[in-house]
Order: sequence, then structure tokens, then C-alpha cells
Amino acid sequence: MVAVQSGPVAGRFLWVSSGEPHAIRRRELLAKYGDQIRKLYGYDHATAWQVVTVVACQFIMAALVRDWAWWKLAVAAYVVSGTLNQNLFCAQHEISHFLAFKKPLYNKVLALVGNMPLVVPVAVKFREYHHDHHIFLGVDGGDVDLPTVLESSWIAGFFSKLFFTFIYLAIYAVRPLIVRPKAITAADFVNWGLVIGTDVGVLYFLGIKSLVYLLAGSLLGGGLHPMAGHLIAEHYMFSRGQETYSYYGPLNLLSYNVGYHNEHHDFPQIPQTRLHKLRQIAPEYYNNLYAHTSWCWVLWRFLVDPAMGPWSRMHRVMREGTPAANDKFIGSMCKTAAETGAWEAARSAEVLDKGGASALQAAMGGKSAGRLIRKANSENEPQN
Repeated sequence: MVAVQSGPVAGRFLWVSSGEPHAIRRRELLAKYGDQIRKLYGYDHATAWQVVTVVACQFIMAALVRDWAWWKLAVAAYVVSGTLNQNLFCAQHEISHFLAFKKPLYNKVLALVGNMPLVVPVAVKFREYHHDHHIFLGVDGGDVDLPTVLESSWIAGFFSKLFFTFIYLAIYAVRPLIVRPKAITAADFVNWGLVIGTDVGVLYFLGIKSLVYLLAGSLLGGGLHPMAGHLIAEHYMFSRGQETYSYYGPLNLLSYNVGYHNEHHDFPQIPQTRLHKLRQIAPEYYNNLYAHTSWCWVLWRFLVDPAMGPWSRMHRVMREGTPAANDKFIGSMCKTAAETGAWEAARSAEVLDKGGASALQAAMGGKSAGRLIRKANSENEPQN
């Protein structure tokens, strides 16, 4: 596993010494509001009903469009299929935390059902990699949600960012397989068999246009589409020092409240239908954080702002952080990550080129970042 990304581009990342912000804030919140917050834990069957309804709608639409003209199909693929398939992708996020049913097995089955109209099998591996994203947020080599140095080198101007955004979901799916490949399991074969079997069935019984409608919905819904704005909005740095961003707009109704992202990372055991209550319980921890009100604006800002790109992410080499930086984070009501002088050098491209890993190691008191991350990886590998 690569622990520290190096090179001139890596110098553009914001390297921080504080630990994983949501774990720190979670301890603070439980110390103050533990009884109230724990009552929100659990699951909600409403998610399951939403997923089944959207899956049914997609297959009904796939049957309806099979004889449509290609231009009408293209419009339907973007407007309807893009919205519904991105809804189902957001459902994978919610179900991966087992928040639709009490029993994990039922959640896994629901994830497979929700994957059927997406054309590409994603349910099993998304669950595994998403758990890593929570465990290793911002940690190089652990959090595969972080764009790579290669992406940050190539994607710089408006047109390259336009292309990047258009195929973002494809990059999002392929990157983990390269950065941190995982073993193929029996569950993967079940996932592949069900989804590919569904694809063959749609092609055989409904025809090529129906399959194109579904596939285009997955690609377009995860690209230049209002619903896809959450993929950029959640962790790309719109306010220096803040790692995660919430969105409090109407599209939460179509995305299982994935916009409540700070709240979700703080307490991933709270189902989407109750995340707003967490913000009501502890407004002093959330109301002063930078938050989005439009995913369309997020996409536009990402495209036109020269200061933003795949490099606009916070990075750390160990999830625990340093005591001094963690104290600063708590002292600021856990709002932003604090930087320390010992780590400031890590943000310099020259230092990273000339032994930045050694500088980071020195800042950690001589400990090996790679060893710490590998140890954490072995201890926290998802067991489901």
C-alpha cells in the first residue's frame, strides 16, 4: 500500500496532522448528548420501500423506451434514468451501512436488488471500499475515494475537468481496483451473476435500446448531472481546512439524504431518515460549518475555479493524528482540521520530492506511516 503520495502535484494537497475529524467529533457529541443521539441509531424500512419502488420504475421505463427514437431515448436516459440510477447508487451508500433492515443479510439482498438496473455490478465491492473510506478518511493508500497524483496531474484545466466530471463515476469505480485491489469472493460472483443475468434478460426480452437506457442512466447520472453533484460536494475542499461538507437542499429527497454528509460520517449508524435530528440536537457543531445549498453550483464551481481540481482534498498519513493537532481541532468545536509547523513542510513539493516521507516520519516521532496504515488495515478489514 502506498502510504505517502509524492511529487510536485502531491505538494498541492493539503496535508494535515489532525486525526480523522468525525471520530473526534463523535466522542465530543456523545459526551454531551449521548442519550439523545443513541436513540437515533438503528434502521428504517422506508429505505427498502424506496429502493424497490425505484427499481420497478426503472424496469417499467426500460420497457416503455424500447421503441422510442434515439433522440427521445437520449433525453429520457439523462432526465429519468440518470436521476433514478443515481438514486440507486445513493441507495448502495445507505444500505452498505445496514440501515434498511436489522439483519445484515437482508441489507445485502436489498443492495443486490438495487444493483440490478445499474448494468454494472457494484454492490459488494462498494460496501467493502466504502467501509475503508470511513475507517481511513483522507489517509493515502487507505481511502480510495482520494484522487491519485496521476489524476491531479492530468486534470487541471476547464476541458480536462469537464471530461473528468463527465466520466467521474467510471473513475470512481475503477480507481479502487488499481489503488487497493481486493480479493474476489463468492459474494462477488453472486453480484456479477445477478447483474449480468439481468443485462442479458433486458437485452433479450426488451432489446438494445432498453439496455442503453439503463447503462446511459448509470454513466450520465454519475457525471454532469445535478444528482452527481454530491460526488464532488462531499469531500472536495470548498473551505480550507474543512474535510467534509453537508448539503441541505431539495435533492436530498431523491438521494436518501446523502447530503447530510457531516452528520453521516459522524454517526454512520443513524439511518438517513433521522440524520436531520442529529443536527437539531447539536446545532452548535453543524450550523457554523460550510455547507452547500446547490449541487449544480458545486459542479460549476469545480469546473470554472482554477484553484479547484482533484488535488482539492485533505490528506493525512495516519488516521490517529498528533495530540497537539487533535486538541486544536477539539478547541475549535471540531469544525476544521488544524495544521502544525512540523507538517507544514509536507505540503511543499520540493520536500516531497526530496524525501517527504522521511520528513513526515520524523514528524510522527520516527514511526513508519506505512506500517501504521497496514496495521490499521489488518485490524479494520470489514468482516461482512
